[in-house]
Amino acid sequence: MESIRGQGGIQMLLTAEQEAQHIISSARSLKMTRLKQAKDEAERDASMYRSYLESEYQKKVSETAGNSGSNVKRLEEETGTKIQSLKDVTSKISSDVIGMLVKNVTTVKN
Repeated sequence: MESIRGQGGIQMLLTAEQEAQHIISSARSLKMTRLKQAKDEAERDASMYRSYLESEYQKKVSETAGNSGSNVKRLEEETGTKIQSLKDVTSKISSDVIGMLVKNVTTVKN
């Protein structure tokens, strides 16, 4: 009788060990599934954030490019105005300058 009960106890232990192995393997499987799912979610979030940053960057670049075009136009207009102003002043005083040069060149000093 003792040997039958001993074998029954061993069989119970083996069954319990198999159940424990099954529980552990299913827990590991769940853990791996959850880790893969978390990795996929993190990659998706990173991709979305990256595309958001890229769109913001492109938006700022386009705004800056528009501003530089208007700045170039404004600078060209200012430059044209200044050049015309210098031409006007030059034409007004050119006769006086020519007269001074002729006087200094033709005057003989001892």
